[in-house]
Amino acid sequence: MTDSFLLAVALLCLLEGLGPLLFPKRWKRLLKQISETPATSIRQIGLGLVTVSIVLLYVINL
Repeated sequence: MTDSFLLAVALLCLLEGLGPLLFPKRWKRLLKQISETPATSIRQIGLGLVTVSIVLLYVINL
């Protein structure tokens, strides 16, 4: 289980790092837009991502 967790963290870091590495100017613009977005909208996006992730984990582990 620890190996799977570390693999998941490594893949997350890889995917999160691609944006700033390949498109730094767009990344800065995106962060500026996010900082100007209302907290409720950001929270709803986070809830949607968590929900999708839980469903995917459930489907994968059937």
